[in-house]
Amino acid sequence: MKYFLLILLSVSAHANEGLFSGRVSKNNPDAKLIRVFVEFDNLKYINRKDKLAFWKNGSPSTKCKGYILGKSTQYLLVKIPKYESCARKIPMGRGFYLKFFSQDLVKNIKTGRELMKILLKKRLGIKGQLEKAEKNLKSYVEKIEGVNGRYEILRQKLELEWGNQLSYLDEDKTNTLRYFKELEVRLDEVDHKLEIYRIADENLKADRWSLDPKFYFKK
Repeated sequence: MKYFLLILLSVSAHANEGLFSGRVSKNNPDAKLIRVFVEFDNLKYINRKDKLAFWKNGSPSTKCKGYILGKSTQYLLVKIPKYESCARKIPMGRGFYLKFFSQDLVKNIKTGRELMKILLKKRLGIKGQLEKAEKNLKSYVEKIEGVNGRYEILRQKLELEWGNQLSYLDEDKTNTLRYFKELEVRLDEVDHKLEIYRIADENLKADRWSLDPKFYFKK
């Protein structure tokens, strides 16, 4: 019984979604038209050619029928096929306040609600993917920081090794230069001693008689 009452309440609540009100801003009896000023959020679910019933506020027992010929953001243009008959029962002059009900509006809102459910599920899925992507992005920041940290250590280590190698080469160059200079000195000393202790091929020297340039002899 309780479940049945809940169903009835749900149906009643959804049926009320087809109910709205508006004020006549202009009428055209010859064209069988009235223009109605309306303000409600679900106006977007009213479409051209949707059928509706309307009545004077406070007199729901006397109704007339019409359909939507056109709409804007705040106005509905309603075609009333039996305009003369309706005009005798319901005042439709400018400024009159009317109640409306459209089963098509109920149906359109139901379709919109189903679409909303689909969109909400889709949004939930996208939201989950977005959160996962955001988490991945944050992890990339941490990964980048980790890579930067590791390579900073490697850079410092390489710079230290680089400096050590340059110091070693500089020291080695200094030692090599010192050794080179020592070898030059030693070579000069040996050359000097070689010059001192040089042995000639023979002890006699060639001499030329001064009066005869062609006459040589060894002495």
